[in-house]
Amino acid sequence: MLRRSALLPGTLMLLALVGCSSTVALTPEPYANDPACADVTVRLPDAIGDQDRRWTDAQATGAYGDPTSVIIACGTEVPGPTATLQCVTLEGIDWLVDESQAPKMRMTTYGRDPAVQVFVDTEVIGANEVLTDSALVSAVRTTPAQRACTSPDELPE
Repeated sequence: MLRRSALLPGTLMLLALVGCSSTVALTPEPYANDPACADVTVRLPDAIGDQDRRWTDAQATGAYGDPTSVIIACGTEVPGPTATLQCVTLEGIDWLVDESQAPKMRMTTYGRDPAVQVFVDTEVIGANEVLTDSALVSAVRTTPAQRACTSPDELPE
């Protein structure tokens, strides 16, 4: 009897810890199985700013914050040249910036294959803080640059 009651608190503690970090449900991008995406994903940081990393259920993804404020997905369609989206360069990486759902922003690497997308809720954390995170920069740089923005801008705060 004593043995059973001694195990119960440990089991409840484990269940309580598991319940604290819910998995973020995401859909993998079309090219998430590209081996280069594995290189990106394993290098993603444990936190970006004060947003801690959370588990995701999709290949080649990362999520941060609770509620989620940053989502990273590797293996998106490689974008071609565009005149409709702003192109910015930060830390040597070119990004196409889509502000159509502000204050949420979507940034997609330009000139890299596979492409990486970063979604940021800018009411929680700044896009500059996310895109200049040294571990994220290191992860994205594992995909070689093949093209560059012709006239990059600075990312709005």
